[in-house]
Amino acid sequence: MALFPQNALNDGVLKREVFGWAMYDFANSGYTTVVLTAVFNAYFVSVVTGGASWGTLAWTLTVAASSLIVMFTLPAVGAWADLHAAKKRLLALATMACVLGTCALAFAGPGDLWFAALAVIASNVAYSYGESLIAAFLPELARYDSVGRVSGWGWSLGYLGGMLALGLSLAYVLSARAQGVPATAYVPVTMLITAGVYAIASLVTFALLRERAKPALSPSERSGIADSLQRLATTFRQARRYGDFLWFLACSTSYQAGISIVITLAAVFAKEAIGFTDADTMLLIFLVNIASALGAFGFGYWQDRIGDKPALRLTLFGWIAMTALAVMATGPRLFWAAAVVAGLCMGSSQSAGRAMVSQFTPADRRAEFFSLWTFATRLAAIVGPVTYGVLALLTRGNHRMAMAATAAFFLGGLLCLRRVDPARGTAAARATATP
Repeated sequence: MALFPQNALNDGVLKREVFGWAMYDFANSGYTTVVLTAVFNAYFVSVVTGGASWGTLAWTLTVAASSLIVMFTLPAVGAWADLHAAKKRLLALATMACVLGTCALAFAGPGDLWFAALAVIASNVAYSYGESLIAAFLPELARYDSVGRVSGWGWSLGYLGGMLALGLSLAYVLSARAQGVPATAYVPVTMLITAGVYAIASLVTFALLRERAKPALSPSERSGIADSLQRLATTFRQARRYGDFLWFLACSTSYQAGISIVITLAAVFAKEAIGFTDADTMLLIFLVNIASALGAFGFGYWQDRIGDKPALRLTLFGWIAMTALAVMATGPRLFWAAAVVAGLCMGSSQSAGRAMVSQFTPADRRAEFFSLWTFATRLAAIVGPVTYGVLALLTRGNHRMAMAATAAFFLGGLLCLRRVDPARGTAAARATATP
């Protein structure tokens, strides 16, 4: 049995095009891995804010601000992309903005709180736009019964990209530390490495990926953002048709809040609660990426076999187990075990979520529906990390208690998932006529 069968793809779709699509996951994963998870978040808390007691809360509020912007702009952007068949053009603009924003982080030093915050906000907004737009291509590429494995191909390749950016950064950091170079000198270089990997790898995507969508309006009918908002309003008015999609958005908001905590605060927790050094943390995240790649790739095939909903349910139980291991860890050994579980769950849950959205998406509203999903994940990126930051502040830096509360988000996801009927949601998407 071939690992990458042609019959998993829609008619007319070549494997090289799917490779180009997956390479965007490869390109942008370094941003979340190095900037949000392994390096810059801890640097922001310990160096930019000078290790202040409010540093963790300042970081979570910064990430939350970027998510708030995405929430209130991306759905209209997605609707505009569908109307004008402009997913690829907008993806190019988002990529350039994120690369430039990541480069700007290289100039953030001690005390540069507002500059660093603005650079994080700009780069993370652009990253979120790109993440949503590239996901909207998935239904154009994969057959209905193969979206799980094709989504998994992208996520697994993405984690390899994250490992490349992190590996290059780690090699530089270890070399710099051996020479006595301080973090204020070597962290900025890791930002430039990450931006370089993003920019170069994304070129493969733009060379191979096609825009198959056709404009929904003729050139004379297009009036810009007004059409997008009107189309979005129509979707909201028809929301009752998409009840299962709405319940899945609620599910996503809950469990993604927990995942957002892990992504944005794992390095902070490792350093503050376990006593990891910068190099230890980068090695830890490297291991998480290996586990995530394996989880995303292998889980996608299993997901297509057992169904999207049972697969996602299993990963949420895995996240609860990971939280328990992290809270109980008093030394590196058990925390390393929690990291492996987190990696396996990360890859599988992210891939499963994207595949489920693909099933619930009407053919003429792909960018719009994926942007609504991103709305939910960005809301989660506000609720989760800010909850953690507030708990850490109220408990005077008790990161274990803040991490323990993370399990509630995964439990909430399980409860919402019970209301989702994948077959009914898919039928509603297929029955929807173009307005």
